[in-house]
Amino acid sequence: MKVVGLTNQQEVMVGSRDHNFRINEFLMIMDPVQGDILGEVIEARTYNRFIPMNIGGDFVDDDVLRSLKAIGYDIDEEIIYIAKVRFFNESLYPILTGSDVRIPEFHEVENLLTPTSVAEGLLLGVIRNTADLAKGMGEEKKNLLYTFEEGEYRAQTEVPYLMNIRGMHQYPHIGVFGGSGSGKSFGLRVLLEEFMKKSIPGIVLDPHFEMDFSNKSEPYGRTFTENHERFQIGIDIGVRFEDIGASDLKNLLSAISPLTDSMNSVVDVLFSKGNSFELFQTRVSLLMDGQEEGSPERIQNRIDYADKPSDQKKWQKVKEVYEKYNSKAAPASVRGINWRLLSLQREGVFNKDSKAIEEVLQLGKLAVIQGSTRMIQVYATYLLKDLYNKRREYKDAKFREISAVEFFPPFFIITDESHNFAPKGYDSPSKSVLREISQEGRKYGVFLVLATQRPTLLDETITAQLNTKMIFRTVRASDIDTIREETDLSTEETRRLPYLRTGDVFISSSQMGRTTYGRIRGALTESPHTENPFDELAQIRKEDFEAFYRDIEEFLPINASTGLLNLIQALEKKTHKSYTISMLEGKLNKLEENGYIQKEMTFLGIAQYKKIETN
Repeated sequence: MKVVGLTNQQEVMVGSRDHNFRINEFLMIMDPVQGDILGEVIEARTYNRFIPMNIGGDFVDDDVLRSLKAIGYDIDEEIIYIAKVRFFNESLYPILTGSDVRIPEFHEVENLLTPTSVAEGLLLGVIRNTADLAKGMGEEKKNLLYTFEEGEYRAQTEVPYLMNIRGMHQYPHIGVFGGSGSGKSFGLRVLLEEFMKKSIPGIVLDPHFEMDFSNKSEPYGRTFTENHERFQIGIDIGVRFEDIGASDLKNLLSAISPLTDSMNSVVDVLFSKGNSFELFQTRVSLLMDGQEEGSPERIQNRIDYADKPSDQKKWQKVKEVYEKYNSKAAPASVRGINWRLLSLQREGVFNKDSKAIEEVLQLGKLAVIQGSTRMIQVYATYLLKDLYNKRREYKDAKFREISAVEFFPPFFIITDESHNFAPKGYDSPSKSVLREISQEGRKYGVFLVLATQRPTLLDETITAQLNTKMIFRTVRASDIDTIREETDLSTEETRRLPYLRTGDVFISSSQMGRTTYGRIRGALTESPHTENPFDELAQIRKEDFEAFYRDIEEFLPINASTGLLNLIQALEKKTHKSYTISMLEGKLNKLEENGYIQKEMTFLGIAQYKKIETN
């Protein structure tokens, strides 16, 4: 392998007779003046006598052709491999044309490829096109994982990709981008498995109910049942109303629907910290009743002419609340607050508290928060702010040498469909919390992992703070443009994004100062949603056919003219299910089509359904 053509201090062209270059392959340029200089293949071509090199266009120019001839290549007859190689560090001077090129030894690139140990790093996958380098690795970096390719698990043959988790203190936050079917969700699953291996606490916002790590992926997987716990909002967890302040309540209410300035004022006037939900909602309801009457005189009439003592007592309370708050609270705003309160109550947000989540974090586990996107937005608005403040209070107290504040661990916040929680172009309560953490969380040990199919729709301030970006197959031009702006992917690499195989990924790391082309390892656990929906449909239909056949078997043969009404009565008595004649005929015909029964026509043209005769 030789350097050919004109050179500069950033990249060179390399030619070879026998080495077919691969994209992202590492090569060592042996410059006689400057010494060995490491580079990476960013573009590669192959030429033979059927493809003249003089049609190479911009890739192969006249300088390359002349230097190949000078070195001894027969460009009209031989197969010639050409690569464009970019240096990792700019050289002092342009490389000498004709310099030898070789494949580096592993020890020469070890610090660049694996900047941390297996024990301390997150084992995410392999670095593509490093099989030759991997032969020189130590045994501790071999046989660590399997990749899933072409429908089968394959043993590791390349250098492992190890993410330096400790470096996130300086280069915080991770973005996981990729279109549908690109492997993004499995990449996120692998990342979370590594967190659980290292007992790193985290909050997972799971609107798709798929972050369950209890099912082992065959044949090489394991479960993480003891390393995570799942919570459903309104059933297992919620917000203890007595613990929240006015700002927390405003965030919760605005998650249902944005608050006006007048509504914010109503909350400030009516809310008192430490009140129960029932007490606050009753105060709002009494004020609404008073405002509907419209004046103290009409309320007094209600008191004077009440039919029952209980009604009289109620209107007396209405009068007290009305006289105290009416001048400070607009009626329309009070009704808006009441509607939002009742919405939160119906969702069960105030039925539980969040103590269980704090306990899970203290134990170094993942707390998976499940619910609809809307409910997670509502709950996460309070939860993330609360937990972030507790971590921040602990760190501030430690800095001031105050020992009374209880330890609260550093933690990650992980969410799929993150553009729903931090959208670009408009504000949302959860977005303000995530933006604050993206800008200041590093100082307190709170980090983000944000996954999305649409990076263009994610808040730009937050996107800019994601120092590590895992980029899977992406097709939309607007998303590719965003990725190009926010990463150091080259033009050639962004062109490859729409064609990446499922599971292949570019990892752009500010910590490493470069982009790595890799493949995510096979997940050790299996998503509960891996069943093919068409297999599910076929299985449900089969079970339905078998159950219906068992219900009618004792009544066979069945005459379609005289027996259907009697059969309907018998089935309703036996199974407590209702049938019509057309429904019953349809199900009997389906049984016949699928081989459970046989259908014969009598000489009168009437269908008769019978058991299948066997010899």
